[in-house]
Amino acid sequence: MKKYMLQLVFTMVLFFAMVPVSAQNYATHAVKEGETLKSISQKYRVTPYSILQANKEIKSASDVKENTILIIPLTGKVTETKPEQKPVNKVEEQEEEVKPIRFIRHRVKRKETIFGITKKYNITQDQLKRYNTNLYSETLDRKMILQIPVFPEVDPDEEKELDFEIYTVQPKETRWSVAHKYGISVDSLLILNPALDKTTNYLAAGQELKLPRPKGDSLKGQKTDLFTSYTVPPKMTLYSLGREYGIPTDSIVRLNPEIMKQGGLKEGMVVRLPKKRDAKGEVNTENFIFYEVKPKQNIFRITQNLKITREELFRLNPALENGLKAGMVLKLPKEKAKELEVKNALVLDKINLVDSINVENRPKLVFMLPFRLDKVNVADTEKAEELIKNRRDLALSLGFYTGAMVALDSIKKLGVSVDVKTYDTQLDQAKVKEILFRENLNGVDAIIGPLAAGPLDEVAVQAAAKKIPVIAPISSDSKLSHNNVFFSVPRDAVLRDKLLSYMKKIHKNENVIIIADSTHQVAHDSILSKFPAAQIAKIIDNKSLHLDRFLIQLSNEKENWVFLETDQPNMVASVTSILNSANTRIGETGEGKQTKVRMFTTSYNGAFDDDAVSRTHLSNLRFTYPSFYKENGNDAFVSAYTKKYDGLIPDRYAVRGFDVTMDVLLKLAYKKNLFETSKYIGLTEYAGNGFDYLNDWTSGYFNRACYIMEYDNLTIKEVEQKNDIKSNL
Repeated sequence: MKKYMLQLVFTMVLFFAMVPVSAQNYATHAVKEGETLKSISQKYRVTPYSILQANKEIKSASDVKENTILIIPLTGKVTETKPEQKPVNKVEEQEEEVKPIRFIRHRVKRKETIFGITKKYNITQDQLKRYNTNLYSETLDRKMILQIPVFPEVDPDEEKELDFEIYTVQPKETRWSVAHKYGISVDSLLILNPALDKTTNYLAAGQELKLPRPKGDSLKGQKTDLFTSYTVPPKMTLYSLGREYGIPTDSIVRLNPEIMKQGGLKEGMVVRLPKKRDAKGEVNTENFIFYEVKPKQNIFRITQNLKITREELFRLNPALENGLKAGMVLKLPKEKAKELEVKNALVLDKINLVDSINVENRPKLVFMLPFRLDKVNVADTEKAEELIKNRRDLALSLGFYTGAMVALDSIKKLGVSVDVKTYDTQLDQAKVKEILFRENLNGVDAIIGPLAAGPLDEVAVQAAAKKIPVIAPISSDSKLSHNNVFFSVPRDAVLRDKLLSYMKKIHKNENVIIIADSTHQVAHDSILSKFPAAQIAKIIDNKSLHLDRFLIQLSNEKENWVFLETDQPNMVASVTSILNSANTRIGETGEGKQTKVRMFTTSYNGAFDDDAVSRTHLSNLRFTYPSFYKENGNDAFVSAYTKKYDGLIPDRYAVRGFDVTMDVLLKLAYKKNLFETSKYIGLTEYAGNGFDYLNDWTSGYFNRACYIMEYDNLTIKEVEQKNDIKSNL
């Protein structure tokens, strides 16, 4: 019995699903040679306009070509409306077709009106009178009994849901690749899936997304649909055809109503189907990069900017046949990433932040730094100066803040007003909690600081609840995961990879030697992975070099590249002295061959700046290292700083304060949302620091901008590299 009940339910569902299709009374027509829009309209006794209305992809009569599949409205419902004709009210037509599921009795009360009753029961006056025919001739009287029709509740989204499907994210796919696959913009993707995090582009493999069915999958919204004609082969079923084209069978029926009229899919039948989607699932970040079309762009400008031919662009993006649209996501070959600026698989436009300022944006900025006003006695100048000199945190905070003030002056001259609040964290996590409890952070666009890890974590957690970005002035990472923290100092791994990639690129046959103490095993292994033939120097007691063994490892035939990985000043001073001597001595063969030595490190630290280390030796060895800071060459900043602070020369902390603050302010002046801006802005450079943040999903935003610096003639300069990315400043 249960089996027959299931069959009955299935039959009823199928019947109701097919009623609207036959009710539409459409037919399809395959255009034959010599046929025109006019001749086809005469054949079916409809107007040319009605055919164009039913086939939105056909813009004019010239688009009607041989083998084009047209939908023909046989009933003439889609016809030209004459000026004197009253347009058909489709809502009323639908209401006529809907039958009430039951009735309720209503006794008319004193002072009630027909209008009031219809509003109470959410029906129309026509519906009320249709089931109470006496109201056509009688007035409404007190105590009159009316039967009120109750109609089935219709979910307004029910029909819309037919145009959507659930998509499972594949590995290495991004929002850009999924948007391209479905021919929608990323903004549309976010609207359809409001649960997606607005602060990140991350998609997890296996995540389910609501997405529109392929274009042309229904009769609705066919403004830019691409269709193809398909001749049904033997033994083809609706199910197998839908599977082949990746669309549901009910959508095939909607596009081809004659299927139901002829009792199903028949061999030799010519049907109208949307062009196939790429079902390979290979549109991901491993083999493509993506570009989001901006308003007012044209094909010519895009091909110029993306360094791609028109033919190749159209081959990769067939949807362009329907025209270029703002928000469209285009895919490009992965190899183009070498020529373009790419971030998270998205090609970035070159945006000049200074020229892109919106003066209506008024950033609200908060500084949280350890000024240690609880320790500094301003009245005692001598002690205050001594304290500042001996406390690095205090010197850093004050230097950073003086540079930040110059940045605020600079942005003001550009016409941008900034609301600023500054708090002294006193290098105390309890003090930070007190500030956060006392002060209202609503409306704050960014927080710069604190310096220490504990206070930074405290601020990051509370700011995350209000979706406020936090910029860490000197931190490169955190033990906790913060998706709202911008770590402005690159990680050690980024710096190390920067130098090693550069050296691997220029390496020919140089003799590579590694000197690394036990605390720098990661650096040791990283160098060895790049240069497997490197020799390992022996270190005694983790403090000094085994000199005799080392000298034997040096080559007189090749240039020697020596990596020194340590944070001990004495070891740095000793090794540089030894290498400097070896660099100038004559080979023992007596043939006058000179030993050439260059020194490198992947982990630059304070040991190399120690007073015991000779700058002359470093210069002779052309000492080269990676750094997030380059020597200040911005005369405009130095001039503004010395003018503001009575001739004082800015130190490294002041330069960093200016750069970090200016970067934040310019980005907020461009778009008042640092999370959004970080998606579209690549490398920015200022007086001595660069910023190129990569969003690492839940862990935060990490700066990848760094430089390769080299000692040369007692000065430090940046190593020139080809194909460097230019700044967006």
